[in-house]
Amino acid sequence: MAKHDTSEIEQHVLDAIRSLKYGAVEILIHDSRVVQVEKTEKTRFDTTRATN
Repeated sequence: MAKHDTSEIEQHVLDAIRSLKYGAVEILIHDSRVVQVEKTEKTRFDTTRATN
């Protein structure tokens, strides 16, 4: 596995957060090192129905 610069990891996490409107960013850590960043994005729809 390639070694990543700390600022590269931080930038990746920030980009994931900034790109979400609704969702979650999960950071996986092994032996005190970030090894994976997961982004789960949700799409929300207006649940109110128009009445005629």
